[in-house]
Amino acid sequence: MRILVFNNEFPPLGGGTAIKNYNFFQVWKHNPEVTVDLITSSRTKSQYETEKFSDRITLHKVPVDNQNIHHASNAELLRYVRRAFKKGEELLRANRYDIAVCFHGVPAGAIAWRLSAKHPLPFVVILEGADIPGFETRYFWLYPFLKPLLSRIWKKAALVTAISKEHHALAMNFRPQMNIPIIHNGVDAVSFHPPENTRNDGVVRLICVGRLIERKGQHHLIKAFSMLENKKTELILVGTGDYEEKLKALAAECGVQDRVDFRGTVDLVDMPLVYREADIFVLPSMSEGMSLGLLEAMASGLPVIVTNAGGTDELVDENGLIVPWSDVPALHDAIAQLVDDKDARAKMSQRSRQTAERFSWDVVANKYLEEFERITNG
Repeated sequence: MRILVFNNEFPPLGGGTAIKNYNFFQVWKHNPEVTVDLITSSRTKSQYETEKFSDRITLHKVPVDNQNIHHASNAELLRYVRRAFKKGEELLRANRYDIAVCFHGVPAGAIAWRLSAKHPLPFVVILEGADIPGFETRYFWLYPFLKPLLSRIWKKAALVTAISKEHHALAMNFRPQMNIPIIHNGVDAVSFHPPENTRNDGVVRLICVGRLIERKGQHHLIKAFSMLENKKTELILVGTGDYEEKLKALAAECGVQDRVDFRGTVDLVDMPLVYREADIFVLPSMSEGMSLGLLEAMASGLPVIVTNAGGTDELVDENGLIVPWSDVPALHDAIAQLVDDKDARAKMSQRSRQTAERFSWDVVANKYLEEFERITNG
């Protein structure tokens, strides 16, 4: 099977979608029957780049002049659409593909949709979050303009998938007549595992992993953290984003700047070690598809505190606590409860690991291959 993949982000560019795509390739590279060409973004202004991921997986990077590895501006997305479409036509003239795979309905799905008008190529759209109308409040002004386009793309696609129950409900609200299966995200439970040795320094460390933007809710977390009576606590924030300076100012205002570690960007290979520094994972997001950070934290054996965002029902039961979005007192109470109860943390830690072991990238990536086979054979 030969697959053409469109994704404007791939490590080191992007966030969860990039990591998901990377892990798919880590699985597919061992399958001798699968050959893949990915069209993604390069940080260069004009230079097209080609890179081998493995013997049968090739990365084609089109120049978008990226200025922030964690975020693509509208101008960069438009450059990607134009140049990825051109590169897609070039590859389709040179090769016969069985299927195209699009991470996000836009921009990737829009490119495959337009190409399918000229080339007999079925395509799959993997919904990841903001590409579903209503998912992200900062895009509410844009969704009315995107809805007609998204409707056409989803209708033309051979398959559209969601990644959690809440994600699916939002998608069905937009296109109730469609069959949209749920295929969950996965985690590398070999690389991400609990620490072999227990720390005895007496400090309880919280960790939050995600872009520093309003939707992720780190401002609520800093406020709740600053209210803790137990001062032998530290907070690690992994990621960068538009809110970084505001969050640093907030930490100073709350008097906890010495106990909040803004870790910034961490390489993928180093993330397992960072999780093993912590005792509790906190994800105070307004909305999620299914957080890869949450899955990684669970695989690392961390008890979790989350808001009722996407993926919560499937991932959190006896392994953590759920609080309402933006409810700082409730978030504080949940943190204080786990900080003060080491036995509860130990029980939740074991449960987190057990749950995460059910979510394997091998299972997820091969499930998609099964769907591709069904489509191409049907």
